[in-house]
Amino acid sequence: MQIKDELIVLILEKFGLKPTAEQAETVSKWADFLLSPNRDEVFLLQGYAGTGKTSLVGALVRALKALGRSVVLLAPTGRAAKVFSLYAEHPAYTIHRKIYRQRTFSADMVDFDQNVNSHRNTLFIVDEASMIANEGVSGKGFGTGRLLDDLMHFVYAGEGCRLMLVGDSAQLPPVGEELSPALSPMALEGYDMAVRQSTLTQVVRQIENSGILWNATMLRRLINNDEMDVFPRLRIQGFADVRIVPGDELIEELESSYSHCGTDQTIVVTRSNRRANIFNNGIRGRILMCEDEMDSGDQLIVVKNNYYWLESRPQSSPEGGAYIPSSPKASTPLPQDGNGGGVSFLANGDVCVVRRFRNVRNMYGFRFADATLRFPDFDDMEVDVTLLLDTLQSEAPALTQEQQHTLFDAVCADYPEIRNRRDLLKKVKEDPYYNALQVKYAYAVTCHKAQGGQWQHVYIDQGYVTQDMLTPDYFRWLYTALTRATERVYLINWPEEQVESVV
Repeated sequence: MQIKDELIVLILEKFGLKPTAEQAETVSKWADFLLSPNRDEVFLLQGYAGTGKTSLVGALVRALKALGRSVVLLAPTGRAAKVFSLYAEHPAYTIHRKIYRQRTFSADMVDFDQNVNSHRNTLFIVDEASMIANEGVSGKGFGTGRLLDDLMHFVYAGEGCRLMLVGDSAQLPPVGEELSPALSPMALEGYDMAVRQSTLTQVVRQIENSGILWNATMLRRLINNDEMDVFPRLRIQGFADVRIVPGDELIEELESSYSHCGTDQTIVVTRSNRRANIFNNGIRGRILMCEDEMDSGDQLIVVKNNYYWLESRPQSSPEGGAYIPSSPKASTPLPQDGNGGGVSFLANGDVCVVRRFRNVRNMYGFRFADATLRFPDFDDMEVDVTLLLDTLQSEAPALTQEQQHTLFDAVCADYPEIRNRRDLLKKVKEDPYYNALQVKYAYAVTCHKAQGGQWQHVYIDQGYVTQDMLTPDYFRWLYTALTRATERVYLINWPEEQVESVV
């Protein structure tokens, strides 16, 4: 009991605030989990927006570091890993970059096996666990294709290693799934694990002063109570951090946001790639005054995993996915994590900034260009790449399978002298055109692309929503979009009937 009490005291000391009853109970449960001799256990921490979940996890990480305990932080995306690393003051990795290693290459994909977990007595903490898929399409080409399965297997293959999953069940589930399996106690028990869990519901930030938190809490209540048969009525009056923006004022407001906090801290969240294209083109042409297809300073988002441009390159580490807080101007190689290396790739959802753009040309029926890109979420590393420009304006998420096969066949035709199929695949694997980085503009993105990230100013465009589109997915979409903002939310052309009436 004395050891448990000392551990609790240390965690709360690192927390630095007076805990709520829920937070204190969570810390006590953590102590039981960490001191338990049963290694077949997983801890599930769920927390509503504003409940202090991230601050409490950061305190746990600092306490474990003070005790010399090994801890590894993971998140589903690069931006989420960066946010996690900042509040926990510890390196964070993307899940895919940590648990997989490259195996094979074919016309359709690069395949990855599970990596070897050489850690011992290590606690793995995964943030934004609502994004972890186990069905859908996000696991294609990786391990078994079931990310949660592979994560569980990887962690518990390590001697004395255990897992803590942290997330918010009101956020969007993974693409192709109705619920988030990593936040389901029943799903976790299916791995023959004892599940310890805690849920933080008490909002500790000043909800009466925050329209973002007030409305997020209201939406979560509707989701929890299954009251989703009518449109939610958002409260605007009395809050400085939520406002409606008519279409004729949008340009002026976006200009103000870019001036106040920069393009990298301003985002438009919308419901489709088509609408994202409309916003991106308008922002570039009417606000940023971009006349060319791409300019220095343009913000892009990677829309398909790419395994070519970081391979054997000095600006990346073998792990390729760690973020360690440092000077914003730092441009040092990314550190290894002590796990013996692993896969290194640019991931779907990674955000980058164009430093230089040149040499546009047509090849194989597609358009390409050379660029130097800076990746802010990975210590400002710079990478020279060949870009595939056709995806910039496409309404599809990336090249379609048909387009991918067309490109593959065209590149293969460039090597008629190679008769052996294995040698031909090896040559295509090394071809910069087949491996061109697929990107879109990143001023406006879909909510799934924004999930896991945070921006100071978030503009929400729900488009035209009809009664038949009123589903749990819509409520989770709106909740997720609202909670991306750290400072202010702007609701674009929001209907009057979806705003709480002034009393």
